[in-house]
Amino acid sequence: MRFLAPLHHLPLRAATGAYILNSGLGKKDADQQTAAWLHGQAAGAYPFLKDIDPARFARLLSAAETALGVALLLPVVPSSLAGLGLTAFGAGLVGLYLRTPGMREPGGVRPTSEGAGLAKDVWLLGAGLTLALEGCHRGRR
Repeated sequence: MRFLAPLHHLPLRAATGAYILNSGLGKKDADQQTAAWLHGQAAGAYPFLKDIDPARFARLLSAAETALGVALLLPVVPSSLAGLGLTAFGAGLVGLYLRTPGMREPGGVRPTSEGAGLAKDVWLLGAGLTLALEGCHRGRR
C-alpha cells in the first residue's frame, strides 16, 4: 500500500495545489462586493446557485478551494482522489467559461479577450484528469 504520492506527481500537485490554495485563502474574507461578483458569475452559469446567499457562497467557495489545495499539497492524499477533486473543480471552471456570454468568439470555443482568464483554467481540468487516470491506472497494475 502506498502512503505517498509518486514522486513524478509532486511537481504537478505542488503547482496546482499552491495556486488553488492561494485562491481559496484570498476569498476567505471576501467583502460584500467581491462575494456578490463571485456569486453572480457562478449563478449565471449554474442557475441552481442563485438561491445561495452571496456571502455564504464566497465562504463555501473559499473552503472548497482551500481544502482542495491542501489535498493536492499533502502527498499522503492519493493522487487519484486529489485528481478527482481537481477534475471536478476544473470542469466547473471550464463550464463557467463555456456558459458565460461574451467569453468565447461567436460560433466556437476560442476565447475573447474577456474570456482568456477563464479559458486558461482548462489546464486544471487536464491536470486533474492526468492525476485521476494515472492513479487509477497504477492501481490496476
